[in-house]
Parts: sequence; C-alpha cells; structure tokens
Amino acid sequence: MQEHLTIVTHPLVQHKLTIMRDKTTPTAHFRQLLREISQLLAYEITRELEMTTQRIETPIQTMDAPVLAGKKLALISILRAGNGLLDGVLELIPSARVGFVGLYRDEATLKPVQYYFKVPTELEDRLVIAVDPMLATGNSSVAAIDLLKKAGASNIRFMCLLAAPEGIARMKEAHPDVPIVTAAVDERLNEHGYIVPGLGDAGDRMFGTK
Repeated sequence: MQEHLTIVTHPLVQHKLTIMRDKTTPTAHFRQLLREISQLLAYEITRELEMTTQRIETPIQTMDAPVLAGKKLALISILRAGNGLLDGVLELIPSARVGFVGLYRDEATLKPVQYYFKVPTELEDRLVIAVDPMLATGNSSVAAIDLLKKAGASNIRFMCLLAAPEGIARMKEAHPDVPIVTAAVDERLNEHGYIVPGLGDAGDRMFGTK
C-alpha cells in the first residue's frame, strides 16, 4: 500500500455511510453500521498483508496453502470513538493484538491531550493499524502516531470513516509514510473543528452521549 490516501468507493460502504450521516439514524443502528463499514474498510487496508505457505491436508490431498506471515498485526484504537471501528475489524481479524491511545480534544485550543497509552509489545515487527472514525483537524491522529512511532512502530496505516482536507494535509505533513484509508473526504472543517457536512460527533452518536 503506497498511496497516501485511499478512498473506498464501494457501493455498500457509500450506502451505509449515507445512513450514518442521517441525523435521524438511532444509536444502535449507527453502531451496527459503523461495525459493518469497518470490516469493509479493513478488507481494503489489509489487502497487501505479507503471506507465506503452510502444508495442510485437505480431504482430498496434501497442499501448500497461503497463510498470513510474520507477527500478528496490531490494532490501535484512538479512544473513545475508535472503539466503534475496532470492534468490526476484530471480528474480521480476531487474532490481532489490540492497543489503546487515549486522547481528548481541548475544545478551546483544539489540541489533543493524552490521558492513556497501552499498546502491544514488539510493534516494530508488526503491521500497526490505527483507527479513529473522524480525521478532522488531524491533531489527535498525528499525536497518536507520534506515540506509536516512539513505541517502535514503523509500518503504520490509519483507517477512518470520514476525513477533512485539513486533516489529510496535516497527516501528510507530519507522517507522509502513513497511508490513510477512508470512506469519504468531505468539504471542510467548521469553526468548531467539526467535519462538514460530516455526521456530527461520532463518539456521541455511537454511545448516545449527547
């Protein structure tokens, strides 16, 4: 995966995203759709995982069959909204190691403040996929990836549901080696740092905390 930005235009992704954008979509349905979309995005972001072969016995004969190579990949949820994407990806890759980066946005400065960091060991030997539904200002995402690199990660990808041009530019400037996979790039940020047209606050809509 070399492109800095991949937009997943698959019809199922786009259809589900439209329902999620609708402000009348209830919390439970929003959460289910996020889980479903996360699996479709994960399919794209893991397209080029390294493979090897393993000798197995089918009911018919022995064969060398393809299996994933190397250490199990690491999924890193940027709390709290990242958990909505994490759940779906884990259903697809249940053996993945899981970590959490706790960041909240200071509403006055829009800068990220760290409050939690717990990640798997040997990140330098793993593909690391960081997940957060919204790439808005990019400040939290950049801060999270800064922390992951300090912890040893070198092969990192970032998966989000929606991105703003400002966030994409910020990520590309700070971490040009980290590919981004998203379902859509929206128009812009508003004065409060929210994506427009967006879908509101993903965490609030996912957890019903509004």
